[in-house]
Amino acid sequence: MIESKIGFPMASIFYFAMFALFVTHELDAVKRHEWRILPIISFLKEGIGEQVFIWIHVPLLVGLFYFGALDSSTTTAKGLSTFAIIHVALHWIFRNHPKHEFNDFGSWALIIGAGLFGAAHLLAI
Repeated sequence: MIESKIGFPMASIFYFAMFALFVTHELDAVKRHEWRILPIISFLKEGIGEQVFIWIHVPLLVGLFYFGALDSSTTTAKGLSTFAIIHVALHWIFRNHPKHEFNDFGSWALIIGAGLFGAAHLLAI
């Protein structure tokens, strides 16, 4: 395993970069009303959909941390990196959805950056 100059395996550096970009994307997703395009909650009234979208991230993040999201060698970490790659494709597929608001460089940099670092993580382990 290749180590960085600060003593962390490069896989961990790539994973933590992916995780940070992904979580930051989720902050952007609130601003961009992502719940409006998610098939599971898009039918909800605006205020309710927003609150469901925000609050569903609490148990999601608790589960990720509990099952090893802070250790880049876990199955959870590998799964999240894999999903970061799939997530890029999902945003590309939904890019023409009338309610898709991820239409600037910053939003796409977070999405694509998470996917690239997720791929780098998987290649480095």
